[in-house]
Amino acid sequence: MNRNFWLLTLCQCFFMLNNITFTFVNGLVGLALAPVPWMATLPVTGYVVGSALATTLVARSQRAWGRKRSFQLGLLVGIASSGLCAFAAATGRFWLLVLATMLAGYYNANAALYRFVAMELVGPAYKERSISWVLAGGILGAVTGPNLARYTKDLLGTPFTGAYAMLVAFALVALAVMSFISFPALPRPDPARPGRSLREIARQPVFVVAVAASALGYGVMNLLMSATPIAMTQMHHSFDHAALVIEWHVLAMFTPSFFTGQLIKRFGVLRVMWVGLAANLACIVIALSGVAVMQFLVALVLLGVGWNFLFIGGTTLFTEAYRAEEKTTVQSTMDFCIYSTMAITSFASGALITTRGWEYLNWGSLVPMGALAVALVYLAVQRRTASLAA
Repeated sequence: MNRNFWLLTLCQCFFMLNNITFTFVNGLVGLALAPVPWMATLPVTGYVVGSALATTLVARSQRAWGRKRSFQLGLLVGIASSGLCAFAAATGRFWLLVLATMLAGYYNANAALYRFVAMELVGPAYKERSISWVLAGGILGAVTGPNLARYTKDLLGTPFTGAYAMLVAFALVALAVMSFISFPALPRPDPARPGRSLREIARQPVFVVAVAASALGYGVMNLLMSATPIAMTQMHHSFDHAALVIEWHVLAMFTPSFFTGQLIKRFGVLRVMWVGLAANLACIVIALSGVAVMQFLVALVLLGVGWNFLFIGGTTLFTEAYRAEEKTTVQSTMDFCIYSTMAITSFASGALITTRGWEYLNWGSLVPMGALAVALVYLAVQRRTASLAA
């Protein structure tokens, strides 16, 4: 746990501030500018579609230029895209906003690799804790993101233009911090030991379950979180109440990171992932029980905890699926699966909340959670069978 690691954690703070503000603000700006209400979350969808499309480019840039230059390029794109979002919001151009958020996906796809790179900056004994602690950097985003949107909402006249402009400033600071980080060189391909094909790697049960946990956990979280500000607006709750709920949700997403790694080391990764699944199911039960502010808040807190355990658990489990020389391609593949799932849920979130309603959205979330339960049972049985055979 060294200087490079803590500087990377600080960059993670700025990245999550960008992520959370984007998710919170884009849905509301989209609702104001969209030609029809069901398109409200298209800017959020554009962000994750852009991220999915960028994963292959990011993998190539990492191999060609190394970690540092690739991350710096991502931050430059983040600066440009946030500025374009501010212009789109100021001029009321909905489709330009969607395009800008798609462009911002390149920054998102780059910075999503911080959690894997954190393991390269610390000793092997700190692997689980490094993932947890670097994700704990999201706490700054949890506190600052919704409040940034609240206090800069009318700063430049047009709603939320000021929030986008502030993201430009934060990305500039992150770019300065990144210049002080030294990253270990990526391993060069060894002709005597070529990496396995992606198809071969993806056939492993551990790969399938790790990706399913991360993608479905992120997908359900994104589905419900993106819809929450719109649902609360429909229920005539104030903007401040919506900001409070999102703030507590994001705190719940990242605060457990201080101890999730230790829980994984003590109880095992699959048990922690089961707790994450149970938290998501509890969220759905609370959300279906009513639409008071407190019910939104408790449900979203449980959703945040569930995401944390599933995402960190899935990321930790995923490190068992690849070798060092395979990391750039395989890590980007995982993120492509996550962003593709998020793209579907982002679009579905806006379409369902404006046409079917909050209750229907929560009932629908039981389907991916059921699929994840089956995947976890499958891996546990597969490992137990292998253990008995040995």
